[in-house]
Amino acid sequence: MEKKEMLFEGSSKRVYATDRESLLLLDFKDDFLDHNGAKKTRIPGKGEINADIAGFLFQYLENYHVPTHFIERNSGSELLVRKLKMIPIEVVVHNVVSAKLAQRFRLDEGQHLDFPIVEYYLKAPRLGSPQINETHAMALGYAKADDMRAMGRLASKANAILKSLFDRRGLLLVEFILEFGSAGDHVCIGDEITPDNCRIWDKRKNRKLDRERFLQDLGGAEKAYRELCDRLTRAM
Repeated sequence: MEKKEMLFEGSSKRVYATDRESLLLLDFKDDFLDHNGAKKTRIPGKGEINADIAGFLFQYLENYHVPTHFIERNSGSELLVRKLKMIPIEVVVHNVVSAKLAQRFRLDEGQHLDFPIVEYYLKAPRLGSPQINETHAMALGYAKADDMRAMGRLASKANAILKSLFDRRGLLLVEFILEFGSAGDHVCIGDEITPDNCRIWDKRKNRKLDRERFLQDLGGAEKAYRELCDRLTRAM
């Protein structure tokens, strides 16, 4: 598989074309960036850790018949994935009250929710990435009704599968973000599932093992990422 030109660069990865039109390479970066891009640091090896975690979780979901864009783990910090027509909506699933959710609803951080909360956000930074509902998405042409139903169903199924996995590893899946795209008529999970876009805590101590260690100046981000990768990917 030949890597071609870079198509896109985001805060956590670069996306490259390949010599096959239907396939892309995701190359995860070693950088940490805050939400505004004002705060930045680099941890050697972070990209490879995230590629390991994303590849493992995508394959785990595929094993339970949850479709994703994942094809295979490449060397270094790369994943080979299917090219999707992305839907410009982020789906956020909350299982435990995170700091942001606590602030929005005046709840206690760490409170377990009786039922998962599923939220939709438009991927439009120029508009402030507003929260939307299904009727916004359909009325404004961002997604079809069938797409929204598929996204909600797959997000709920992925959440149940991943929560169970994390629980067996002594971890809490506090919240996570999914993005979706279509390959032909089928909707599947795209983008990434890593500690950059998930909130993951140690179940016993509520110790954060994700990007919040960088954002909240908690220290130990590299150690936390490596620990998380080891705990997730060890033999079943």
